[in-house]
Amino acid sequence: MWLTPEEVALKNALKLWVTEKSNDFFVLQRRRGHGDTGGKITGMLVGALDTVLDSNARVAPFRILLQVPGSQVSWVIASGATAEEVQKHWKWLDQNLLPYMSVFENKQDAASFAQGKVKGLIAEEVLGGQAALEDDPARFREVLARFEQRFGLPQQEKLVAHYSCCCWKGRVPRQGWLYLSTNHLAFYSFLLGKEVKLLVPWAEVTGLERASLGLMTDVIRVRTRQRQRDFSMFLNVDEVMTVMSQLADLALRRLLDSGGLEVDKSLQQATNVTKRVLEHQALRQYVLSLFGLPRSEKLQEVMNCSMWTPHARCHTPGKLYTTDNYMGFSSRQEGQCTLLIPLAEVQSIEKAESTSALPNPVIISVKSKKAFQLIELVQRDELVENLTDRLRALHWRQAVFRGHSQRKKSQISSTPYYTFYYDGVSSEENDEVSDETLRNTVLTEALITTFQTGLSQSPNNKTMSEQLRVRLWGDHFEEFGRGVHMFRTDKIRKLVAMGIPESLRGELWFIFSDACSSLAAHPDYYADLVSKCMGETSIATEEIERDLHRSLPEHAAFQNQTGIAALRRVLTAYAHRNPNIGYCQSMNILASVLLLYAKEEEAFWLLVTVCERMLPDYFNHRVIGAQVDQSVFEELIRERLPSLAESVPDLSPLASVSLTWFLTLFLSVLPFRSALCVLDCFFYHGIKAVFQLGLAVLDANAAELCASTDDGQALMTLTSFLEQVRDDEEPCACAEEAGPATHTHITVLINDAYEKFGDLTVRQLERMRCRHRIQVLQSHEDTTKENTLRLVSPDVSLSQEDLSGLYDLFKTEHFISLYWGDGVRTPPEPRAVSRGYTESYHVDCAQFKSLYALLAPWPCGSHTDTVAQRTFTLLDQNRQNRISFTQFARWLDTLYCEDFNEKVRLLYRLHIPPALTENEDQSSLVKNPILSTTRPLYVDLPNGERKSHEEQLKQMLKDLAKEKDKGQEKPLPHMNQREFVQFCKTLCNMFHGDRAENELFQAIAMVTSLVLQIGEARHKARTSGAEPKEGESPDQAASSMSESEGDWTASFEQILASLLTEQALVNFLERPVDLSAKIASAKEQQYHVRAGLLMIQHQKTR
Repeated sequence: MWLTPEEVALKNALKLWVTEKSNDFFVLQRRRGHGDTGGKITGMLVGALDTVLDSNARVAPFRILLQVPGSQVSWVIASGATAEEVQKHWKWLDQNLLPYMSVFENKQDAASFAQGKVKGLIAEEVLGGQAALEDDPARFREVLARFEQRFGLPQQEKLVAHYSCCCWKGRVPRQGWLYLSTNHLAFYSFLLGKEVKLLVPWAEVTGLERASLGLMTDVIRVRTRQRQRDFSMFLNVDEVMTVMSQLADLALRRLLDSGGLEVDKSLQQATNVTKRVLEHQALRQYVLSLFGLPRSEKLQEVMNCSMWTPHARCHTPGKLYTTDNYMGFSSRQEGQCTLLIPLAEVQSIEKAESTSALPNPVIISVKSKKAFQLIELVQRDELVENLTDRLRALHWRQAVFRGHSQRKKSQISSTPYYTFYYDGVSSEENDEVSDETLRNTVLTEALITTFQTGLSQSPNNKTMSEQLRVRLWGDHFEEFGRGVHMFRTDKIRKLVAMGIPESLRGELWFIFSDACSSLAAHPDYYADLVSKCMGETSIATEEIERDLHRSLPEHAAFQNQTGIAALRRVLTAYAHRNPNIGYCQSMNILASVLLLYAKEEEAFWLLVTVCERMLPDYFNHRVIGAQVDQSVFEELIRERLPSLAESVPDLSPLASVSLTWFLTLFLSVLPFRSALCVLDCFFYHGIKAVFQLGLAVLDANAAELCASTDDGQALMTLTSFLEQVRDDEEPCACAEEAGPATHTHITVLINDAYEKFGDLTVRQLERMRCRHRIQVLQSHEDTTKENTLRLVSPDVSLSQEDLSGLYDLFKTEHFISLYWGDGVRTPPEPRAVSRGYTESYHVDCAQFKSLYALLAPWPCGSHTDTVAQRTFTLLDQNRQNRISFTQFARWLDTLYCEDFNEKVRLLYRLHIPPALTENEDQSSLVKNPILSTTRPLYVDLPNGERKSHEEQLKQMLKDLAKEKDKGQEKPLPHMNQREFVQFCKTLCNMFHGDRAENELFQAIAMVTSLVLQIGEARHKARTSGAEPKEGESPDQAASSMSESEGDWTASFEQILASLLTEQALVNFLERPVDLSAKIASAKEQQYHVRAGLLMIQHQKTR
């Protein structure tokens, strides 16, 4: 490897190097002790010294120095792990550089010329390699070369980061280097002659956590299904933990069935993944969660600044985040002050005059005639220019969209598919409206304005507390403005905790969630969607119909067809919009509440915002997002409620109860009006509010939960407590119900949650989600494996242990192609929910050949590849160039567990179409000595009688025909002469190297001669019009007659009967082979063998 020239004052300090070659300008040296026989002590000491003194751990054993004649100063310009590698560099220097250096009169100029050429070579390599994307390409290139040399992985394996650390083995630490790549965690250490290498695929990592190890507190523990490993002594343990979590999360999203989780486009190609990209991605995810932005938004600028905040009468320091369509400000203390400004609301962005009091100010004016002032922007000019360009592009898109919308409206029929429902009607009047009209009616008012029950207050019938809240919100609007771009401060948080007034609830939900921006950007989207999807049927619409009448059945709005029809339209439209989610249970409850307080179109966009922005990954077929948050909640219980965690060691039952809280946002467990207050907090704070409230509920019941004797009692305690949470206007279920002292006020509970757990931040939640997503995905993978094995087991005779080992090998082979192939999991068909678990992973022909070579009981030498190709063709019945684990397991079950007849049947099928193709090599019968037909054919029976093969075969054919009639199996096609030659060739290759090789060759020669004679006799009989021989079935007879004009043929029964006459062949095929040993050996070899083959293929294509 070429190195950036680095000065070396002494060529052989401490006698650590031995000179192998030298000339006037270059010196090739070998590390002392490397390659010496009998010099083990020297090598160990030098290696230990390298580890202690050198910043790169183990020094490469060979190097080339550039020297100036007569000077003591030299430069290291190349190094190598092997003599061949460094000799290649030496030869290049000798042929391409040394002849030109002798021309220079000044030797120092010659050395400078050589340094420049070496730097040029490095620059060319950097531009075409992984290091080009790194902050320090030259340094990273050296690290990358060491990584590739030490672990032998293909060049497609993208190294992301490396750190110096210790790996603990028991209580013994080993100093070395930790390498983090897109697919693996690797550790290397060399100390006192002992080399340690660890290579752990991220696909096997089941957990990452911070732990303590004795006096070491900053330990990162990496868990796999087999063991755990501890790493410590990092300079920045937080950075390492973040990078490891991101890489593991990214790998599992790509490799496993993530239940609908998508990989960001910037990370889909492994070659694009760098530490800088991961840092940017983590920041982007934080910003999206902090402000509740669409997942498609890309983070553009992040700048420190201060913003004028009217409520504080001062400039509040914080950070400005800009994306494609938004600007967001957050104070240094998260949650103290935030502001979100959609670019669509911005009128102008201007630079003001800079003064000492107001350095680098920027004024942002919005359409509501408000202005926001930012100061202390270091890169103000660049920021204003970029924002102005994006604003100009946005205005242009809006103008184009308006023009398109106007043209579309002019072409629409005067009688649209849908109508608008303006006037509120009573339930009696509504009964007269036809079902068809109701199905196609889009409501323009919230249902609460028409239907009032004891569950909700009419806007015209306000209580004292309601009037007070309305007045407080009015004062707030006068001071801070009204819209999505109003400041979010502690004052507004307190107002939300008190409960949003009924008359303002829909509007504020719409503003807090920023669903209003989506509606403004797509004004006719919902109406068009309703016209397209209504009347269509699918699995989603069937599930929707089943749940329509289960959605708030106690509310009058959903005891009426008006509300039911509106709910049907919203849910069906969303299922049509997002078929990846379609419809998920609990969406009906949420949508019904949204329809009560928002217009139908607004309710639709609120549902879109919740499902796609505020609760991403919640509503897929595996509810991964909710399960991740459930796992995060369990960790928060241990951190924030240590006394409860100490008294209840197993927190999984409590965490499992919380799954309903997250999925339904407490709507299914709290009284209706109390649940509305929770929704108020959710739309303002996001999912953080649900975490805080859940912790507050457990904290309020900690004593009872600690005293509970079983999970059922704990569940009853929580259920009873939640049922007693009341709002001011919450009606009692029964007049004889216990007094107010037994109730908990929802506002008190919310305030208690904020006071005790208000320090929980979005940044903390995002980091925890990243780590816990690994555990959830691996848990799903374990379930998938269990289900696969359970479905396959009844069809095979393999043991559960062997079947499990085969599944791991099969999955690893599938992953290897993703590691160094396309890098993205792209199955030929979309994974449907209804598809079987056995379709989780597939292998193509090349992958199957690798597994065949590792697991086949009878290696075929140079013929192995051909037999593997035929086997794959036979198993790939659908001609999709892939086979499933079920097919793979059944094939191995035949080879290892079935009887002699089934093994021969499989071998027979491998040598007839479709497994054997016409373009395979044609072998001549004359050239093969074992095919002689002039030898006497007899068989010795157990009773001492000698009988001709022909007589013995007649009896065997009769027996086989009887068995076949019983089984009613479809007869196999006859085998022609060319196919039979290939069959014999395969058998000969199987026998090669066996301890009974000579006896087996003699046996196959006897069988071959017999079958050839029988085939020739049958051919003569068919051509002369003779009747079929005794023992042939009618199907075989018909087949024989159709082949009367062709070459000779032999049936499966004839070949099987011939093989049965040779005990040596029977013994060979029925000899038991230890599959467990094969699997253990394959696991050791599979990874590096496949990596080596891929490296060779990559080198050939370069």
